[in-house]
Amino acid sequence: MNKGAAPILVTMGEPAGIGPEVAMAAFDALNGRVGTHPLKLVGDADVFARHKESLITTIARANAVPGKPSSSNAAAVTEAIEIAVRACLAGEAAALVTAPIHKAVLAGSGFAYPGHTEFLAALTKSGPAVMMLASEKLRVVPLIIHVPLARVPGLITADKIITTGQIILAALGRDFGIPHPRLAVAGLNPHAGEDGVLGGEEEAIIAPAIAALRAKGHAVTGPHSADTLFHDEARKHSDAVLTMYHDQGLIPIKTLSFWDGVNVTLGLPIVRTSPDHGTAFDIAGTGKADSRSMIAAIKLAAEIADRRAAS
Repeated sequence: MNKGAAPILVTMGEPAGIGPEVAMAAFDALNGRVGTHPLKLVGDADVFARHKESLITTIARANAVPGKPSSSNAAAVTEAIEIAVRACLAGEAAALVTAPIHKAVLAGSGFAYPGHTEFLAALTKSGPAVMMLASEKLRVVPLIIHVPLARVPGLITADKIITTGQIILAALGRDFGIPHPRLAVAGLNPHAGEDGVLGGEEEAIIAPAIAALRAKGHAVTGPHSADTLFHDEARKHSDAVLTMYHDQGLIPIKTLSFWDGVNVTLGLPIVRTSPDHGTAFDIAGTGKADSRSMIAAIKLAAEIADRRAAS
């Protein structure tokens, strides 16, 4: 199979949530193809029964009851991801698009990872993986992701900022086609610490890390006050924003681009995207799920895969 015709794989995610619904709706909206890439669904045969001709089935089975998650489905959820990753690593698929999983359900079955990002890093045996939320209006990366807010300050280090910043800048060039990428870095505290009056992390950790990135020849600015980083004029001056923690970055992008934001995993040897929403158990099976973010995730996966293939 040549790379141009390699499929994009869409995993089912948590079968009791809206993942399978939006995956099939996106498949239908795109007529089973994006660009030169056919779409293939990966998951339980019953969950994707009406798309069996475009299905890669898991051995583990899922008993999917909308809105009622069960840890008994965890094996099928993780197997679908594993199948898709193996295909991407082998060059048999161009990209992976994952429907949302439910961390609590997987944790109840012994799943050892905080989420998709960390699981994918382990499966691909890659270095640090970075979660970017991207849309036409904004690209944002939280330095610290799925940990309690009280732990965030102690997890911020200069080395982590430098490593994450380099991964972001490399991806902006390779995957988004930006020849001279610009990165803005947020501070942790209100007013970026206000010269140490409102917190010392900016002066002690964040500013030195930014200086180190600049010394490597990168266009990096900050630390900026997060409350002034996301208005229309500010967004013109950077190609991505590195924030210090989850909500500091995800609130603005979900405000600006709730229906077309895409989660992109940077730093992997494969292309992976996902919609920027969760499992939405409350509307699963009701027909109310909106597939726009899944469609955007599939389209962006194809764009990145094609850009990598051409480089």
